[in-house]
Formats: sequence, C-alpha cells, structure tokens
Amino acid sequence: MVEISPLVASDRVEWETLTRAFKDHFNAPEPDDAYDRVWGRLLAATEIHGIAARIDGRMVGIAHYYFHVGVWRSTALYLADLFVDKDIRRHGVGRQLLDWLARHAADQGAGRFYWNTPESDPISRPFYDKVSKYVEMVMYSYPVKREPAIDEGRGPRR
Repeated sequence: MVEISPLVASDRVEWETLTRAFKDHFNAPEPDDAYDRVWGRLLAATEIHGIAARIDGRMVGIAHYYFHVGVWRSTALYLADLFVDKDIRRHGVGRQLLDWLARHAADQGAGRFYWNTPESDPISRPFYDKVSKYVEMVMYSYPVKREPAIDEGRGPRR
C-alpha cells in the first residue's frame, strides 16, 4: 500500500537520493548547496511544498509543488517536480501522487492543477498522456535583465 504525506525533517536522506535521481534523469545536476537551500524551503513550507510516497516505510516517490494566484481564474497548484523510483514505476505511485495533489488543490480552493514536462521525455510523456489532459501550450523563457526596466521615469530602456 502506498502512503503519501508531507515531507518532514527525517526524510532528508531519502528525499535527496530521489531528487538527485530526478535531476540526473533530466541531465540537470545541481551543486550540493542547492539541495540544502531547497530542503530548507521545503521544510519551511511557505513558498514551496513537498510530499513523499512510501511503500512499507521506504520513500519511492516525491513531488514538489506550489500555489500561485491567477489573473483570470482562481488560485492554481503548479507541480514543479514529480519523480518515482525507476524500480517502482508502473505500479500506480505516480498516479497516487497526482491524485493526492488534486485533492489537496481542491481542499485549498485551487481551481487549477497543472505542470510542464519536456516534449521529448520518453518516460514522463506516455504517463502524463495516459492520466491527464494534454493542453497545447508552448513555453518560452526570456533572460532576466539586471538593469532597471524604467529609467528615471522616462520609460522603458531600449
């Protein structure tokens, strides 16, 4: 039986093992201090949140998420990361994590629950296509500017 609950301080070692595997899956390693920062933010549970899926007490899956306000709709729950141990996949753990998050979103008054994943991901896409609705959206990333956008009230810099 899968048990899902919020992350707690004693989860650190198992969480980091799964999180490093998640980052390796996307070939996106992080420096060691990044795990310390994220773990602190997860335990504070003010900006970002984390849950763990366990089977017989062993952590086999994780999810990181946060809530944000919407402009045209109500609050939304955004799933930032979802990962299930590769030896446990195809046993319903990912689906149960999503179900838990959907219930939590509803309990918190969120009207939307969504996430992004790489279009070419051969592991995630088939799973997500099976359990959720694909919404045709294209995501862009724009570089953050370090200088002020408005120059002394004279308008945007060009």
